[in-house]
Amino acid sequence: MYEFEFARPTTLAEAKAALAEEDAQALAGGQTLIPSLKARLAMPSTLVSLSGIPEIKGVCIDDEGRVCIGGGTTHATVAREAAAHYPALASLAGRIGDPAVRSRGTIGGSLANNDPSACYPPAALGSGALIITDSREIAADDFFAGMFETALEEGEIITEVRFPVPERARYEKFAQPASRFPLVAVFAAKYADGARVAVTGASEEGVFRWTAAEEALSSDWSVEAVEELKAEADGMIGDIHASPEYRAHLIGVMTRRAVAATL
Repeated sequence: MYEFEFARPTTLAEAKAALAEEDAQALAGGQTLIPSLKARLAMPSTLVSLSGIPEIKGVCIDDEGRVCIGGGTTHATVAREAAAHYPALASLAGRIGDPAVRSRGTIGGSLANNDPSACYPPAALGSGALIITDSREIAADDFFAGMFETALEEGEIITEVRFPVPERARYEKFAQPASRFPLVAVFAAKYADGARVAVTGASEEGVFRWTAAEEALSSDWSVEAVEELKAEADGMIGDIHASPEYRAHLIGVMTRRAVAATL
């Protein structure tokens, strides 16, 4: 580690002012940023903690029936408070990392970081969520721009995420035992106007929608509808954990498991 200033604002306005300073960086739950600081992969002059801002925390239901989650809300809180309204989302949150990670990590931090194996990006993309920042609204389809890249501008803060609740949904992940990150995971959701299927952990481009599965499931929400579908291995991650071909295979497996769990 190295020396840096630390700010803990209590309002969104204070946080914006602090982030306007040169080389300032936002700190949400810190589950990714703190290890990056230790490895000197990130070296901000000031860390601006968002953990003391009540206005960006909490879970509620809006007039349109969407589950609205503050950007500073922890995974543990989502798992507990969203369970009655969006069980698939709550189940996903309850399986992120371990209790320590779930008690500190936040939905806003996860989405802003956009790790290629993170759990919340496929939930947002698979739900057609709306991501609210301090200055605008961004549809999930327009938010994710590649591995560790998003549509966020410098200093922009995710204040809320609004999830339309589907008729059926499930998140299935093939987890790495050590990190508990998904090797491959799929979030599948059935809405009145069609299906959405989002994949994480597989592609070199990060989270993506599997359109072939969406088309099949929009016509027939059943395991049989996707039984013969196969994802292409081109562009998939290959590393010590799995080959591109194996990750492509797991996409089909996790999609079928997700659909089966909703029947």
